[in-house]
Amino acid sequence: MIISEDSGGGSVAPDGGWGWVVVAATVLVLAMTLAFPSCIGIFYTDLQNDFQASNTETSWVPAIMIAVLHAGGPICSVLVECLGCRATIIIGGILSGLGMAASSFAQTLVELYITAGIITGMGFSLSFQPSITMVGHYFVRRRAFANALSSTGTALGLSTLPLLANYLLSSFGWRGSFLVLGGVLLNRCVCGAVMRPLGAKPKMEARTGQMNNPTLSTIMSFLCRHMAFDLLCSNPYFCAYALGLSWMMLGFVVSLVYLVPYATAYGMEQDRAALLMAILGLINITVRPVTALVFGLPRFRGSHNFAYLFATAVLINGLSNCICGMATSFPVLLAYVIVFGFSMSLIGSFRFPSALGLISIMESIMLLLGPPLAGQKMPPSCDFVFCKYIHCVLFQTKMKWLSRAKTNKQKKHHKSSSFEADSQFMFNIQQLKS
Repeated sequence: MIISEDSGGGSVAPDGGWGWVVVAATVLVLAMTLAFPSCIGIFYTDLQNDFQASNTETSWVPAIMIAVLHAGGPICSVLVECLGCRATIIIGGILSGLGMAASSFAQTLVELYITAGIITGMGFSLSFQPSITMVGHYFVRRRAFANALSSTGTALGLSTLPLLANYLLSSFGWRGSFLVLGGVLLNRCVCGAVMRPLGAKPKMEARTGQMNNPTLSTIMSFLCRHMAFDLLCSNPYFCAYALGLSWMMLGFVVSLVYLVPYATAYGMEQDRAALLMAILGLINITVRPVTALVFGLPRFRGSHNFAYLFATAVLINGLSNCICGMATSFPVLLAYVIVFGFSMSLIGSFRFPSALGLISIMESIMLLLGPPLAGQKMPPSCDFVFCKYIHCVLFQTKMKWLSRAKTNKQKKHHKSSSFEADSQFMFNIQQLKS
């Protein structure tokens, strides 16, 4: 791999070469992190029966895992600054692998909350964010294409992990499956090892000096840089977006967690229920890269149509849950998976890149509460799908108001430079975050 240097002595992204290895490693990391909590639904019934737990108590396992995954951003940022992306990814792989393996020996649900929820979830958080950052380091001109390829990792995990989990469950039970999956998660250490940093490492003396003098200004600078509290207080449009997105997340993950137990509760075979999750992942593999590339074109950047398209995708995603209430046969749920998967791919392509640290923490609160709240209505009734539908419609209305307010303000203040800066921030699109 040839790495050129700029006039200041820093390295320049090669836009190829070893960068494609980094992209492949990122695909695997995302497959084993963002998609992993969804396969916990395969073990839902067995966990419930083994621990004699209610729906709400059992649903805390994937809920805690997903919440910690999103809330661990600040800790991940600190480790990246101190140790670098490669070491942080390896630490995350070790942490999640050990946590998942330890969960196979859990005797109570509380122990499962700690091992599979907190420890494994934190390992996920330490792995997926630095891997996305490494792709950005290696690519500039081809960054949109590299991000589009990397975004298939989540879909790859959705299409393969449920089938693997179902096979392991039928062969080894849930405890043996968790032990094997812990070994699978350790492979992220290999993915982290191939992510070679570009350029020379910062001097440890300077880094140590900064660590030993944690002044108030340094802490505030860190919070502003990684958490964007200043935007939450000063930018009303970002504030509305952050609150609306967090509200949507209260129901967004419910379908991924409860699709398999919902189908099996009405008599569907476990194999066919797992196949539904695999089909959902295949749809994401097909749709997500295409939409990420199309909406990354210059003609779409800065366009106010993004807000309307995003709101429409959320509305379709919410309305698709009504299909579950019609019937519980495989063809009906297959139609639901197709519509839900397509709209979910669009939503994943419309995510904003800035201030993800703060938004992730706000999302984690709702992601923590969503599955347990829905668990109170599952499985004898399908009220949880209407809960998700209401949340998505409310957020869609908020996004419609937001986009209309932005459009009206642009007409009134077309020459305002401050608004142009806000507009550029609000409609710059992220292809990876899902």
